[in-house]
Amino acid sequence: MRLRRRYRVKEVAQLAGVSVRTLHHYDEIGLLVPSARSDAGYRLYDDDDLLRLQQILIGRTLGLSLEQIRRSLDDPSFDRRRVLLEQRAELTRRAERTAAMIRAIDEALAFIDGRKGDEAMDMKALFDGFDPSQYEEEAKRRWGHTEAYEESMRRTQRFSEEDWKRLRDEQSALYAEAAALLRAGTPPDSTEAMDVAERFRLSIDRWFYPCSHEMHRNLAALYESDPRFAENMDKHGRGLTAFLTQAIRANAARHGA
Repeated sequence: MRLRRRYRVKEVAQLAGVSVRTLHHYDEIGLLVPSARSDAGYRLYDDDDLLRLQQILIGRTLGLSLEQIRRSLDDPSFDRRRVLLEQRAELTRRAERTAAMIRAIDEALAFIDGRKGDEAMDMKALFDGFDPSQYEEEAKRRWGHTEAYEESMRRTQRFSEEDWKRLRDEQSALYAEAAALLRAGTPPDSTEAMDVAERFRLSIDRWFYPCSHEMHRNLAALYESDPRFAENMDKHGRGLTAFLTQAIRANAARHGA
């Protein structure tokens, strides 16, 4: 019989690379309740608790909310081995995309540094790993019945590599402008911030589908609720998601939406 070890909260924190406060929070909300307590009242975790914690941390890495993770783990049909295999497959796909993106960055750096000589840049390699369809199935499930989704699919199917490059350059420039305003302490409801939000709306309108101010305001709620959007935006500046969504709402209100 395998002996079941007991771990104090500080040990678990060190093993998992999380804070003690995080473990206390998980206990308080019922997400990770230690299996036992010492006579002195200290939390004691066993191997099953650590496996559950691993699932929580993997779920967070995959962009799930704590509530989504809790519902999954507490589902009577939860099969830990099956879920681990599925998570391994998803993380492998992400690792492959990341490796491809690193190669694409190296390709761009080689061109910028002149290491390619007179050789033309490999445009296909430049966009390795940048998969605009990675959320296509989810988008179809959420919005497949809408005219906006159909229009976006119709437009993007005709995009060339140059079109995708122009789109990314345009979006990067807008994020940089918004991040600069954030760093300067500009209020999100200022004219400057609202003007950037308006240019974001027009960019969506031009590249994907007609985007009214009301629709843009609804998109702001999506940016806040989906950690993948927030993670992508905050890469351009810490706190940019909150700043930009407030600017979008202020801009929508400015235009009567």
